[in-house]
Amino acid sequence: MTTQTLEQGEVWPKLEPIRTGIAGRCPRCGKGHLFKGFLTLREGCEVCGLSYEFADPADGPAFFVICFACVPAVVFALVLQIKLEPPFWVHLVTTLPLILVTCLLPLRPLKGWLVCSQFFFKAGEGRLVAPAPQETTNPQGTVREASAG
Repeated sequence: MTTQTLEQGEVWPKLEPIRTGIAGRCPRCGKGHLFKGFLTLREGCEVCGLSYEFADPADGPAFFVICFACVPAVVFALVLQIKLEPPFWVHLVTTLPLILVTCLLPLRPLKGWLVCSQFFFKAGEGRLVAPAPQETTNPQGTVREASAG
């Protein structure tokens, strides 16, 4: 297992995002909690002090749940209705619990995984690269490359 060194000289093991995220643990130490509610992130880790301000999973968890859980559940409901034409109560007993379970249960582990992946891979907003150095002419008339800094 590799380690990660911080500015203060602290050394933390590099933890896999899939393990820490699904468990809802801090991506740096693996001990602190990531959530304070069902989907609400804490401000920071209570164990190592890592601020979770970097975390922005946006609609990622909902997208994955819609694609991989909701669509099959709705297809099941439609096939059930078209093939068997059951009474409404059958949908209340079968389809409603299926859709609720497949939509709600994966949200928290997926959000935790995405937040921990952002920390692990140091993901952030895109930034423009500094422009390449340009040639300039000094007072003596000779061409030199300008320094980048």
